[in-house]
Amino acid sequence: MAIFVDVKMNFCILNKNQVTFRSFLISRGCRLTSDSAARIYCAQGVVEMHEGPNRDDAWELLTEFTDNPSLIKHALGVEAAMRAYARRFGEDEDIWGTIGLVHDFDYQQNPTEDTHLHVGTKILRERGWPEEWIGVIASHADYMGVPRDTTAAKALFAVDELSGFLTACALVRPDKAVAEVKVKSVKKKLKDKAFARGVNREDVRRGAEELGVDLDQHIAFVRDAMATISDQLELPPRNP
Repeated sequence: MAIFVDVKMNFCILNKNQVTFRSFLISRGCRLTSDSAARIYCAQGVVEMHEGPNRDDAWELLTEFTDNPSLIKHALGVEAAMRAYARRFGEDEDIWGTIGLVHDFDYQQNPTEDTHLHVGTKILRERGWPEEWIGVIASHADYMGVPRDTTAAKALFAVDELSGFLTACALVRPDKAVAEVKVKSVKKKLKDKAFARGVNREDVRRGAEELGVDLDQHIAFVRDAMATISDQLELPPRNP
């Protein structure tokens, strides 16, 4: 991790291809250490650099605005998939998971394109969430006009619709086990426009393409990530 200070005392943390911008009212000549819990050493003393929101903060925010069990389970499924992809790409699992958990936190109260994410991003900014995290969250809806120019943004878009579709595929199985959902069955159901009609098929396909992963492998990857939290999704574990 490298930290750079400019003359306005704004600095950015470069960590695994992620850029985090912060501004502090501190004197020039400060030496910044690395790590997410870094401290800022100044001639006048030590100023703590606080970490970004954590999972507890994300859960509190989600449940403040959402009490629909299906929407909460969707958030958990997206979180699990984001964490899995963060590990795969060598990124920060906690940051990606936190973003996934809150990506739709405002949807229950703001379910239209005129309000969803417009309201949510405003709330996140008012509460001091990192701007780059807000950008990732906003970018998962094309109508927001925010480019998906980071791997995190591409991953969120790729797992969002697919996680909901995988849940629908699991629920029509006799055992309702997401771990047992077959890739071939998922692809067949993607062609059936009457099945889970609310899922945008093009977004599922485009998501894998933008992320640069094979669709079959993507389906299996997200399925397996969701299977690790099957209890939280109130779905049965893998069959013995």
